[in-house]
Amino acid sequence: MDIRKIKKLITLVEESTISKLEISEGNKIIRIIRSTSQKLSPLTQRVPVTKTSEIPACISNAEITRYDNDKLIDSGHVIRSPMVGIVYLSSSSDSNPFVSIGQIVKVGDTLCIVEAMKVMNQIQSDKSGTIKAILIDNGQPVEFNEPLLIIE
Repeated sequence: MDIRKIKKLITLVEESTISKLEISEGNKIIRIIRSTSQKLSPLTQRVPVTKTSEIPACISNAEITRYDNDKLIDSGHVIRSPMVGIVYLSSSSDSNPFVSIGQIVKVGDTLCIVEAMKVMNQIQSDKSGTIKAILIDNGQPVEFNEPLLIIE
């Protein structure tokens, strides 16, 4: 297909209300998709979190609690995400989480998994101590350098 024809097709898509156009000519296929940057996908929408003033004294091991508090992050060793991806707190939906609040961890223990480009990357502890807080939810998208957990 001629580049001039492709440019005309792009112009037609931009000027119309259609969002996709696919044309095949012989064994060649041209697909033009208009981006819709105004709509946010459910994965990129953020839910506001109420700040807590202190950590509750007793939290069950099965409960994963999210804390979003600058003082909390400043008070311990922060484990941060080394990449953009989706975080998983357990190896599967029916298994126990890798760690829970109050659990003692050693250097090299798996804390969570960050999936990036269909690769499961184990996030391991670089410090021994006690899990003070879990700052993320299972299945949540995370950004590079986003705080995941706090070790005391």
